[in-house]
Amino acid sequence: MDSFMQKAAIDFFIAFGVVFGGSMLAGIGSVFVLTPPAVIMLDTASRLKIWAIVAAVGGTIDPLRVIESNMLEGHLHPVALQLGYIACAFLGAHMGTELIRWFCKGAV
Repeated sequence: MDSFMQKAAIDFFIAFGVVFGGSMLAGIGSVFVLTPPAVIMLDTASRLKIWAIVAAVGGTIDPLRVIESNMLEGHLHPVALQLGYIACAFLGAHMGTELIRWFCKGAV
């Protein structure tokens, strides 16, 4: 498997894990404070989505800097790679959110 596919897969699963794991742990915590777990899990999943993408692609402004500097110089290959990484992270975060929605479907 080439380097792009490896990093894209890792970004996907990091974003998925942040949303899914964070939402599940929020649901467990909500039991301790006597609030409905499904409501807390759904709210947490939607709020964690953007942070999962940020965490997966590096957590800093560097991916945007790579896009900006290479776009201005006319090098489109690094720009396409960064956009691909961001898209894979988005897909992972979105799938994590949808899985939490599926788990909580009958509870809300």
